[in-house]
Amino acid sequence: MLNHIMVGSNDIERSKRFYDAVLGVLGAGEPMRHKADSGHTRLFYRHDGSTFSISEPINGEEAMPANGSTIGFKCSSPEQVRQFHDVAVAHGGKSIEDPPGLRDGSMGPLHLAYVRDPDGHKLCAIYRGK
Repeated sequence: MLNHIMVGSNDIERSKRFYDAVLGVLGAGEPMRHKADSGHTRLFYRHDGSTFSISEPINGEEAMPANGSTIGFKCSSPEQVRQFHDVAVAHGGKSIEDPPGLRDGSMGPLHLAYVRDPDGHKLCAIYRGK
């Protein structure tokens, strides 16, 4: 359904260090760096048919997280959920909500971890099991 997700960053190099480490846990490699016609830098991480992008705001205003939004990243195991969380925190992210672990959801048990990236965007690592 989705082609890509793009979030704004107030410090593109800080975001690159954070997402290189965090998305590396999921198997994403080095991002493609693009300089927009406006002169703003964008990073595109591609993995398993999905694209996650980071951009300096083209309108010149401060990047801000969306209130009520969460970006969920699919993990392959409960251990990968924990690793995603721990790597995020080690690279400037902030652990939020309950500690990483098993939750009873309306669609069955889930392994979840929530963090905020250095710009405040809410990220979720999720493993649904088999």
